[in-house]
Formats: sequence, structure tokens, C-alpha cells
Amino acid sequence: MNIQAEPIALTRQDYLSDCDPKWCPGCGCFAILRSMTSMFAEAKIPTKDQVIISGIGCSSRLPYYSATYGFHTIHGRAPTVAMGAKLANPDLSVWIVTGDGDALAIGGNHTTHLLRRNSDVKMMLLNNEIYGLTKGQASPTTPQGLITKSSPYGAIDKPIRPVLMALAAGATFVARVHDKDVKQMENVMLEAQNHKGAVFIEILMNCVTFHDGAYETVTSKKTRSEHMLELEHGEPLIYGEDNNKGFINVDGKLESVVIGENGITEDDILIHDAHSKNAGLAAQLSLLGFPHNPYPIGIFRNVDEPVYGEVG
Repeated sequence: MNIQAEPIALTRQDYLSDCDPKWCPGCGCFAILRSMTSMFAEAKIPTKDQVIISGIGCSSRLPYYSATYGFHTIHGRAPTVAMGAKLANPDLSVWIVTGDGDALAIGGNHTTHLLRRNSDVKMMLLNNEIYGLTKGQASPTTPQGLITKSSPYGAIDKPIRPVLMALAAGATFVARVHDKDVKQMENVMLEAQNHKGAVFIEILMNCVTFHDGAYETVTSKKTRSEHMLELEHGEPLIYGEDNNKGFINVDGKLESVVIGENGITEDDILIHDAHSKNAGLAAQLSLLGFPHNPYPIGIFRNVDEPVYGEVG
């Protein structure tokens, strides 16, 4: 009699290599590595079916620390290598780990085309608003006015909005999380793993060495309730320490209101629809931010569309 053995349960430790991570103490990369490997274990992806591809930067060391297949490519070119890997072996689960400099400067072109083609590849962009590996120069997401090694009088360029760019390119799964909430990262990564199509996850990550405290307002327990808008499909766009603030549509634009004032009730607050084919509301949400509005965190868009390489 042929008896099939029970599959061996994998834990997070099974996805970790024997290389010790080399990042600055306190770097958000440690939490991201933990969330990613925990998600792999929960998703029950065999290590032989998983590949992590990176470009250049602090974040791009991550493939060395995982026991899956990995490829450390050249600056900005991780998306093209990832597309090739997926097309050559469609059964692979392909993840890209990249940074704001790697993916949005020299790699901006490759990132855009990966997303618009809706290749079944998952991209995590670790955004610390600075070039960390090369010691603190301004990146494409550096806020205007920030003094860096390459902008001693303050950055003058307007920063790229990664989520808005991904939505404009046509990514079918777009999300934003931050490195202080490991559980939320795991949940969003797991939903991304189960999504068929191009995934773009912006991870707000603190660089303790060159841009410490970049997202303190949205990650600190003392301030985040007033400065973070948690996105959940089918739920109203409500925030605030007392959950008494929200967003309504006024002449096609989002406007923050206080529930209970001027006749506003919770029924007036917009409902988040991450499954809408029209990315208009998601795009408006991506434009929200300091100092006048809270920072949206969560899944902006999650829709099904034909996948590159599988369309006849």
C-alpha cells in the first residue's frame, strides 16, 4: 500500500540562511526580513519555489539572509530580472526587494514597465527617503528642503509619490505599510502573495543613520491616531484619536471633516473600495499627507486583471 507522507510544516527559521544580517542597529530592514520570512511560512511556500531578487542598496542585501533562491542584480535592474525569472518558470513565487533610490532613480523606467505589464511579480519598495548605502545623499523621495550630503542647502526637487506612481502605471495591487507594525506587514504581504498580478508595496522605513525619525509622526504611538488613516476595504475612511474624523467627497475632492459638526454623520463618510477598477479614489488617497491630512496606510488597490505572459 502506498502511503503518502504528511508535508513537513515549515517555520520562519526554515526561510533564514546562515548569514548574519549586516544592517545598522535599529534599521527597519530587520523587521521587514522577519515579516517576510514569517509570511513565507504562513503561506506554506517551499523554499525551492521562492526567489527573492534585489538591486543595489541596504535593502538589497535581503536575499543573502533568506534560505530561498535569490539574485542580487545590478542597480535598478531587479524588475527586468524578476520578469525573466517569472516568464521562464511561472510556478515560482517571485519577490523584488528594492529601495527608493534603486527603484525610482536609475530603475524608474524598469519599475514602471513591470507594473504596467501586470507581471505576476511582487515588489517591496523600502522607502527611507535617502540613499543609505552610499552614505546619505538625496533620493527621488527626499522631502524638499531636507539637508543631505548631496543637498547641503536643502533638496530642491519635488519628491516622487511612490503609491501614486504605481497606481498610474496600472499595478493591480498597491499598498503602503510601515516598519513599526510587523503584524500589518505580514498581513499585507500575505494578501500580496495570494494576488495574481503586479504587486507594489511601499514600506515606510526608518534610516537610523542618515534620516532618523522620517516617519515618526505616523509611527509613534503618541501621534499616529491623529496622523494615520488606516485603509480597510469596505470600511469608512475614519481616523482620529476618538475616531471622530473622516473624509467626504466635495466636488470630486476628498475633504476631511469632523463627525458631529455641521450635520456630518458617519453615514456621510466615504467607504474605501480597494476592489474598484477605477483607481481614482485610490489616487486621491495617495495624495493625502502631512501637514494638513493623515497618511493613509494599508491596501489602496486590489483588483483582478489579465496577467502578463498568460494572455493569449
